[in-house]
Amino acid sequence: MTKPLVLLIDDDTRLTRMVGDYLRQNGMEVEAAHSLAEGRARLSAASPALDLLVLDQMLPDGSGLDLARELEASANASAGQGLPVLMLSAKGDPMDRVLGLEVGADDYLAKPFEPRELLARIRALLRRSHSAAPGSAPPSGADVLDFGRLQIDLAARQALLDGQACRLTAYQFDLLALLAGSPGRVLSRDHIMDSLKGETFDAFDRSIDVHISRIRNAIEDDAKNPRRLLTVRGSGYLFARRQP
Repeated sequence: MTKPLVLLIDDDTRLTRMVGDYLRQNGMEVEAAHSLAEGRARLSAASPALDLLVLDQMLPDGSGLDLARELEASANASAGQGLPVLMLSAKGDPMDRVLGLEVGADDYLAKPFEPRELLARIRALLRRSHSAAPGSAPPSGADVLDFGRLQIDLAARQALLDGQACRLTAYQFDLLALLAGSPGRVLSRDHIMDSLKGETFDAFDRSIDVHISRIRNAIEDDAKNPRRLLTVRGSGYLFARRQP
């Protein structure tokens, strides 16, 4: 079985060496770059294909946010799945997490972090990426929530709109599955945060709103005028029973 190939872009050579060794010990191949220029050069190379990018937000020649934004735009332009991106930041400010998610990162981890947590988040992103890859088997069976044009395969952790895989992070899929599992019912923010204990939501930051926005971008015909995933002002969110 081919080992997943991870590109780590961080100017901290000690960190890249430590993390690289740890990921290799856990069945992955790792390449390192220490600037945006080095990272862009590796990303532009045709081979070998990368499976995931771990990207520091602050680099000596620019912001990792710019690179995440470029990758998101490229994925949207090609209608492809895109390279999963896990953003790192030493700031630890909730707004940094929000910014990372808004520009296209799939997950966010503040420094300093436990290598085991990084590994767990990487594995979750790889599972999600592989289950949504082109050619995946169509959903079937009792584990599928069928809403006509939109199908949510709980076993495969995959959402399909008109037969095409929707690009969602693991957290976003869990959030969508939670809401779609109770169509027509308003779920409060507190209920969502209690149910998704694996996510580090803060009741006073915008992380959950960013996740909702990105889900809408994936499953709605017009994300600015959603008809599937609705906001009930002052109460929470609702997944519509009737689907367009």
